[in-house]
Amino acid sequence: MNHSMLVSALLLSVGLAACDKPTVVNVPPAPVVTPVPGPAGPTGATGSQGTQGTQGTQGTQGFDGSKGDTGNTGRQGYDGSKGDTGKTGGTTVIVVPPASSPSN
Repeated sequence: MNHSMLVSALLLSVGLAACDKPTVVNVPPAPVVTPVPGPAGPTGATGSQGTQGTQGTQGTQGFDGSKGDTGNTGRQGYDGSKGDTGKTGGTTVIVVPPASSPSN
């Protein structure tokens, strides 16, 4: 009994493998045609010029925060008192060292 089941299973598999399978044929897609642009047309008319814009207001002067506000100018200082007149100089004596004498 085991042999008959084995033989029938083998015959069944051989019979199924021998069946004619349809061949799948891939049809290539149609080529894509890219349109080519034609020549350029004539140039259009020039447009009118727009109106001029308004001018902005002038800005205020900036503040330099690192320097701080400018201080007021100080007053001039007082002149000191005059010193006493120096003493009149005395006689100045200039001593000239003697010239070296020739050796004998």
